[in-house]
Amino acid sequence: MRAPERVITPEILDSLDHRDPRAVRSRRDLAIIDAFMGNSRWITRTVTRSPHTRQGIIELGAGTGHLCDRLHRSLPECRITGLDFIPRPPSLSPGIDWLAGDFFDTLDSARGGVAVGSLVLHHFSAHVLRELGRRLDRFDSLVFAEPLRSRLPLAAAALISPLVGDVTRHDMPASIRAGFLHGELASALHLDPSRWKILETSTWSGAIRFFATRQAR
Repeated sequence: MRAPERVITPEILDSLDHRDPRAVRSRRDLAIIDAFMGNSRWITRTVTRSPHTRQGIIELGAGTGHLCDRLHRSLPECRITGLDFIPRPPSLSPGIDWLAGDFFDTLDSARGGVAVGSLVLHHFSAHVLRELGRRLDRFDSLVFAEPLRSRLPLAAAALISPLVGDVTRHDMPASIRAGFLHGELASALHLDPSRWKILETSTWSGAIRFFATRQAR
């Protein structure tokens, strides 16, 4: 059966002030969901094996800084930079850099050889992803975990919806419907297959995991 096309619906969390109690609850929900899906664990394991970390790691849509902190603990000598609309989280390790604002505006000034992100790319249309892919072309490794667009994750989201706040109840299925299938991310980012080695896997918990490494020149 053919999978449905991507449908991008505005997510409530994106429109809330970061101090709003509903936003705070939603970020707490997202931390639990991340622990269940294992996205931050996988990204950290994958990045620590990359030879390009010495140039620095940049996280797109760093949110609370949870993944930045995890990367910093695993790679304390590596420069880690978080990019997000919200101000620097007060609990963030002082060894981590932070650039607040639209990461389309701050990305070019951030230094690093590896770009990572967890549940961030599904927010963007094909046109925006193409532009982002152009910006990411200077990196040597790309590591992203995104929602897998399929019925099983939607069923799981419906099952746990009574346990999460109203924002997450709306945003979780919206994220899945805007997610990706195998092969779609590389195409959306317009990554040249002759220049990138791409590995993709999907998980039972509803994630698609994308690891692209630039081919040796």
